[in-house]
Amino acid sequence: MGTFLPFIVPFLFIGIFIWFMFRQAQKGNNQALTFGNSRARMVDPKDKNKRITFSDVAGAKEAKEELMEIVEFLKSPHKFLKMGAKIPKGVLLLGSPGTGKTLIAKAVAGEACVPFFNISGSEFVEMFVGVGASRVRDLFKQAKKNAPSIVFIDEIDAVGRQRGAGLGGGHDEREQTLNQILVEMDGFDTNTNVIVIAATNRPDVLDPALLRPGRFDRRVVMDFPDIEERLAILKIHSKTKPLAEGVELRKVAVRTSGFSGADLANLLNEAAILAVRRGKKKVDMQELLESIEKVILGPERKSRRIDEDEKKIIAYHEAGHALIGASLKNVDPVQKVSIVSRGQAGGYTLSSPAKDKTLHSKSYFIDELSVFLGGYVSEKMKFNDVTTGSSNDLERATT
Repeated sequence: MGTFLPFIVPFLFIGIFIWFMFRQAQKGNNQALTFGNSRARMVDPKDKNKRITFSDVAGAKEAKEELMEIVEFLKSPHKFLKMGAKIPKGVLLLGSPGTGKTLIAKAVAGEACVPFFNISGSEFVEMFVGVGASRVRDLFKQAKKNAPSIVFIDEIDAVGRQRGAGLGGGHDEREQTLNQILVEMDGFDTNTNVIVIAATNRPDVLDPALLRPGRFDRRVVMDFPDIEERLAILKIHSKTKPLAEGVELRKVAVRTSGFSGADLANLLNEAAILAVRRGKKKVDMQELLESIEKVILGPERKSRRIDEDEKKIIAYHEAGHALIGASLKNVDPVQKVSIVSRGQAGGYTLSSPAKDKTLHSKSYFIDELSVFLGGYVSEKMKFNDVTTGSSNDLERATT
């Protein structure tokens, strides 16, 4: 046996190498076969832990009313068909990032208790021509197989931009993918029971073919929440967080004008983290108010070393903003002034409107310009010189 061992060992290594290469080749073939499959994630309506309904979506009353028709169609399509009505094949959700487009799409599926296929527009497009179209076909095949169902395409502008806007293979692949989406939607009949919901914050760049009747002809706007909606959102997200007795969520809602639903969720999360960091068992108003500043401006940088001369300049600069802001009646009331650095700012003057506004007057903008330049003028008056601390104010005032 010892005589044959030197001859057997090389053949043994060769055999192991051939087996390893065969396994790798087999694995590569399997990956190639699934490369064109859809990457959509399906939410099972029977999974109660992941199911979201309209009760989980605060505010957005008009959007819910519009989308409730989709829910009714998925539940009882015969009622609409009996009246000769055609439910929209596609619904386009319009709104800024964080306003709840994905959440309300999931809520539609949860209310109707149907499968929800979720995919981003960027997940369709690859460097190889034809892969995106293949993924679209596979996605709609799965949706039809599980009908009634909802297909949700987030950031559809990544794949649905106007055709012919550019050159190159990447655009050819994107256009083929868009064409396949249009073909699939045109192939829906009254018995398909698949609704396509798409979301975008750039409706101006979408191809007109997507917006014509019979495709995404129903459009629902998701706007920033007003004070009552912000309060409702805060109440929903605070259910899982222990709040101290003195917490007044309405005060937080008043101070968060312009916040999206995602911003408010982040605010409460930051407040909870801050409470844990301080060794508290409950979140109180101090953490909530500090978290507002953190969401707007970034974290405090107390460790940043600033000499006394710079501190004096920053103090006079921020005092200039605050004094002008407090003197003029058309601007938002000043809430806080600080020389502690946050984010990229050396100091800050925090203002927030007393009530929500949709329109602004000319006098408001004139007074706002005065507030922007208050720090610049204060430095000039006190030190007869200006610093780079005014650069951002000048930029905001002139753009």
